[in-house]
Amino acid sequence: MGRAFEYRKASKMARWDKMAKTFSKIGKDIALAVKAGGPDPDSNPALRRCIQNAKGANMPKDNVDRAIKKASGAEAENYEEITYEGYGQGGVAFFIECTTNNPTRTVANVRAIFNKFDGNLGKNGELSFIFDRKGIFTLDKSKVTMDWDEFEMEMIDGGAEDIEHDDEIVMITTAFEDFGAMSHKLEELGIEVNNAELQRIPNNLKTVTDEQAEINLKMLDRFEEDDDVQNVYHNMENEEE
Repeated sequence: MGRAFEYRKASKMARWDKMAKTFSKIGKDIALAVKAGGPDPDSNPALRRCIQNAKGANMPKDNVDRAIKKASGAEAENYEEITYEGYGQGGVAFFIECTTNNPTRTVANVRAIFNKFDGNLGKNGELSFIFDRKGIFTLDKSKVTMDWDEFEMEMIDGGAEDIEHDDEIVMITTAFEDFGAMSHKLEELGIEVNNAELQRIPNNLKTVTDEQAEINLKMLDRFEEDDDVQNVYHNMENEEE
């Protein structure tokens, strides 16, 4: 089993274990999906994916229905997606994805967090060469009822670049442009996923000292605590590797 798989699995489980933050994140994703494609999941693949993610995170159906209804109403929040890029200790790159109804507040908060931990907020586009945008699909291995070789062939047909698994979890990676095709393939096969999203995967890792790692992890936690922040990616070498 690859170390990258274990790292992504561990970070995903830790991130999605913060229930209140997770529900807020999914609610904003629902709002964006409804705004872009309407409130009917049958005709809105992005909304269907949000609902799948909500089920995978054990978000109550009533919460999901309320989020859809709220996003469809006249008083719906006007959210927009914004990204920020910068550096932490030891030259570690940080890529922050936000969903906000107040960009002025969000950029001020992001800048303040970088400053607090002696990091630097950079210009958008500076880190595009460090991160590859990939589709990541996570599902329980028990959901795969077909022959494993047949399953792998179906996933490759759907655009899988990599299929990793242990006794519990299957993680499928696709290119950015194949994310929709894989979503369709899994729906076609009736395989329910725990989570499906686009992530930014570092194509090189930065080794830092223990002291630098500790500061960077504190900064990471602070970013993830911010209500406007949806995802934070970095290229720091996993300290357990």
